Amino acid sequence: MKTKRERAEYVAAKLDELYPEIPIPLDHTDAFTLLVAVLLSAQCTDKRVNLVTPALFAKASTPQEMMKLSVEEILECIQTCGLANGKAKNIQRLSEMLVEKYDGEVPRTFEQLEELPGVGHKTASVVMIHAFKIPAFPVDTHIHRLAQRWGLTQGKNVVQTEADLKKLYPAEDWEKLHLQFITYGREFCTARGCDGTVCEICRTTHPNRKKPFVANKA
Repeated sequence: MKTKRERAEYVAAKLDELYPEIPIPLDHTDAFTLLVAVLLSAQCTDKRVNLVTPALFAKASTPQEMMKLSVEEILECIQTCGLANGKAKNIQRLSEMLVEKYDGEVPRTFEQLEELPGVGHKTASVVMIHAFKIPAFPVDTHIHRLAQRWGLTQGKNVVQTEADLKKLYPAEDWEKLHLQFITYGREFCTARGCDGTVCEICRTTHPNRKKPFVANKA
């Protein structure tokens, strides 16, 4: 595979073969619960998030209910997640902001989402694409690593990698590909389990690669 386009087409076909149906790994019921779950997933596994959110959402599943909880009450539910103290404060404050500024609705623009406490571009992208079906390609450090290993980008950061992936794939495939990349990375192309020479996609896209591939850090 000599060109980036050829590699991109192979990757998409292989991921479709492996994951023809791909669910969102974070349990949620609407845009607000998805927003909270994605915020909690930073420095934390999706499995852990799904263990703590039922108790939290049983207490408060809307911004109006969440803003009435104290930071301590929120923390009690999420304390096993990484960075729990900061996340509890952010969840309480963003709930207040949603009620004060948006009548309790999650806004549908990147600018408005990224103004909320604890919400960066990646979190906003996840909400935009999965909750509202507005085209976005959420790129975290894991997708950044895979895209480099597979020769889809030479991105020095997640911003550049996101831009490169958007150029390679049609917008209607971004939601699916985002989830497929993540799932394959967790199963076959982990940070330590594959060095760019082990998994099937790495070996197929770069059959002559002999040394471990060192990706640019995000």
